[in-house]
Amino acid sequence: MRFEKRDKLVMIGDSITDCGRARPYGEGRVEARGSGYVMQTDSLLQSAYPSLGIRVINMGISGNTVRDLQERWKSDVLDLKPDWLSILIGINDVWRQYDAPLMTEKHVYLEEYAEVLEKLVFETRSQLKGLVLMTPFYLEPNEQDPMRATMDAYGAVVRRIAEKYDTVFVDTQAAMDQLLKHNYAAALAWDRVHPNQSGHMAIARAFLNAVGFDWRGEEA
Repeated sequence: MRFEKRDKLVMIGDSITDCGRARPYGEGRVEARGSGYVMQTDSLLQSAYPSLGIRVINMGISGNTVRDLQERWKSDVLDLKPDWLSILIGINDVWRQYDAPLMTEKHVYLEEYAEVLEKLVFETRSQLKGLVLMTPFYLEPNEQDPMRATMDAYGAVVRRIAEKYDTVFVDTQAAMDQLLKHNYAAALAWDRVHPNQSGHMAIARAFLNAVGFDWRGEEA
């Protein structure tokens, strides 16, 4: 596995990351890391690799776009001095274009999304042992659906940036598509955005697989 002993992993994003995490920092007792994929990732790391003592901090904030991440980047990423950083952002950048079409000031269009995300990656990559970029997703199997098609375009930006800066890449949409082969979208997320625990576990599995997690743990 790519994580080393006592590594600090900061996971930043929007509501999918947040999931009710503690403030100001999402770490500590009980559900301090929230109730979603960050908590599941931490639980799997601690149970499979207890000797590594990996520190996981949830810095998701519900409703955030990449524009919001840029505003809080210093306090919520750089000041924490992570060894590893994961970024899952873009869902609200796309969603506001569809659920609030007249409120254009809230829209983060593709060009701005790409520019800001790449800027954050460029400025931060050299300070980290590792960076994980995760695609935004939409729980809609029809790839011709307007919001799904837009989300896929944002995901393609994440892939391009990951390749350019040699980061770990997680195709979160692909992980969700596997679930959608066997589940109706509303059974996974009532709004096709906020997944149930199965959806969050799919994100955690995709993330851990990408960083070389051995599901047999330290007994391997």
